[in-house]
Amino acid sequence: MNCQDIEINAFTFINKNGFRGVPQTITVENQRYSFVDSGLQYLIKKGQHLIRLFDMTDGKQLFRLRCEDNEWTLVNIKALP
Repeated sequence: MNCQDIEINAFTFINKNGFRGVPQTITVENQRYSFVDSGLQYLIKKGQHLIRLFDMTDGKQLFRLRCEDNEWTLVNIKALP
């Protein structure tokens, strides 16, 4: 799967080392997915540039999301074992 733009329908907010928004519901190709928790987050820093990666699950699949310059993309979807 190539990276594709997604629509964030709802955020949940957590307060770990600062107040951050985490996707709660997204739409990809007219399909809506709701996540069961705040998932795992990774922060990649290249000089002054920041990229945030999220591993999220809806209970059936694992989604990798990327946020760069406030633009959200879906990197990958995998079925859970």
